[in-house]
Amino acid sequence: MVNLDEILHRVTRPARYTGGEWNSVVKDWDATDIKVVLSYPDLYDVGMSNLGLAIIYDVLNHQPDVLAERVFAPWVDMEAEMRRAGLSLFSLESRHPVRNFDILGFSLGYELTYTNVLNMLDLSGIPVLAAERGDSEPLVIAGGSCAFNPEPMADFIDLFVVGEGEEAVLELLGVFRRWKGKGSGWKKEFLREAAGISGIYVPGFYRVDYHPDGTLASINPGVAEARPRIERRVMSNLPPPLIRPIVPYLQVIHDRGAVEIQRGCSQGCRFCQAGIIYRPVRERSQGEVEKAVAGLVKNCGYDEISLLSLSTSDYPGIENLVASILQSHEDGNFVLSLPSLRLDTFSLQLANSFKDRKKTGLTFAPEAGTERLRQVINKKVQEAEILQTIETAWEQGWRNIKLYFMIGLPTETHADIAGIVELINKIRSIGNKGVNIRVNASTFVPKPHTPFQRVAQVGMEELDARQKILKSGLKKSGAHLSWQDPEVSILEAVLSRGDRRLAKVIHRAWQLGCKFDAWSELYSYERWQKAFDEFTLDPCFYACRERPIDELLPWAHIDTGVNADFLESEYERAREGQATPDCRTGPCSLCGLHLKQSVCQRRCKESPRASVISQKAKLGRDC
Repeated sequence: MVNLDEILHRVTRPARYTGGEWNSVVKDWDATDIKVVLSYPDLYDVGMSNLGLAIIYDVLNHQPDVLAERVFAPWVDMEAEMRRAGLSLFSLESRHPVRNFDILGFSLGYELTYTNVLNMLDLSGIPVLAAERGDSEPLVIAGGSCAFNPEPMADFIDLFVVGEGEEAVLELLGVFRRWKGKGSGWKKEFLREAAGISGIYVPGFYRVDYHPDGTLASINPGVAEARPRIERRVMSNLPPPLIRPIVPYLQVIHDRGAVEIQRGCSQGCRFCQAGIIYRPVRERSQGEVEKAVAGLVKNCGYDEISLLSLSTSDYPGIENLVASILQSHEDGNFVLSLPSLRLDTFSLQLANSFKDRKKTGLTFAPEAGTERLRQVINKKVQEAEILQTIETAWEQGWRNIKLYFMIGLPTETHADIAGIVELINKIRSIGNKGVNIRVNASTFVPKPHTPFQRVAQVGMEELDARQKILKSGLKKSGAHLSWQDPEVSILEAVLSRGDRRLAKVIHRAWQLGCKFDAWSELYSYERWQKAFDEFTLDPCFYACRERPIDELLPWAHIDTGVNADFLESEYERAREGQATPDCRTGPCSLCGLHLKQSVCQRRCKESPRASVISQKAKLGRDC
């Protein structure tokens, strides 16, 4: 085990590396057959805020023959001390070296953590390239939203879990139990059988070919067990909510309890990958949510609970749920936070539920400054609704409002950027001097499996010009503006939509010193550009190029259940400025899920377009 006494006093926030937190699980190492270490490849402060990782940790530790522990990326000062002392990366619970575990699992939720994955493997003494790892090294697996385009990381990961992992990881463990240590070459045989599990992608079993112009020609399985298309895993019903999560010793990014009240979103924002890959919508009952809130307060001592969802105010009966929770927790110190509120559904009744309570900030996402552009992205909210909602919030005593916008959206003009400034000024005019407005202007990044997956990202010079319009316009508004460096946005787009050739670039960038690329103090555009140049790959080929409709996309073999025809249709509607209704309250949008998911099938039968769906299903067409 690792002795940290000699180095912890020399690093910042040493509690990141000590473990021993409340509700952490420590099992008998020698008495447990299968040993798994889980990681979100970023700082402890970020990784401990990841609910998906906490859920899988809980699922695995409920298996009697499995222990699951955690490891996060050490900050640069800790890494330097570890390398100087000859210490390899270790788990928090038992401080065993990561290389001594059977499985190392990464949750990939952001492309700019990719170099951290390589750095953690190296710091663990595990070969970075999957092809160089033998039977004695841990199996390296990955999941999360980035697994929906796994190709840029294909050279480093043994297998990907595509979709929701609660059931998939248990099926994977069932196969692992049978093969673990079964003689020379057991790992390859295990991977062959694992490739037959729904949602499991083993990139080493696939051959990728390219056209002379660099575009993708084909991606085909090379073994019988590998499937031509990988269907994402979807839970028909949400599992019981997590009520005994680990409580960090230090403040983390989301330092509160969290209850996932529903999964998925049917609003259909055309830029949003999560709205596609987490379909269909599945809700927890009000009673289950209330019980989970009570459990978190009892088991963790939290005085603030967040009700999580992609669109919290779309939860049926959200007003009653909030009122009931607040009534059950009358202690004046108890705080209930509602992230991801939609501007067109936030009601006066919901705001009144917080009367006489301590109020945290409200977060809204108009995304665009003009109604024209909001129609393009299918953000179905009018300016009058925005102003009325925020005025209601002011009247009810809310004083901190955060607004999310995007720049660089498809069809956006400078007039749309000016529209953001005009909207903020109108919002300011209905408030008072005691109101705090924070504006976050992120850069639009075209993501796989969205209606905008083929569009070209705006180039760096133009992004910079649009940011200057925003900065200048908001200078006298009193609003606090934050934004993203255009160079970082371009890299995110490259890694989001890249193919398998990018693995060489990622590897070289890491060798040149790239890590913590999401952190401005460590990000180096020059190092990344040098890595691209060495392999004669152009970042703009991936980020700034419109993909023609007949071009094979690197993620075409990953099946979200939402078909390509629907995505293309939505892109056409975007260019025409046509909105698509929410399929939970309007007609079925024919995205394709109705043929695969029972939840959508039930709703489609009640839809005015049910007969159309039935006819297409009979014809065998995936509409």
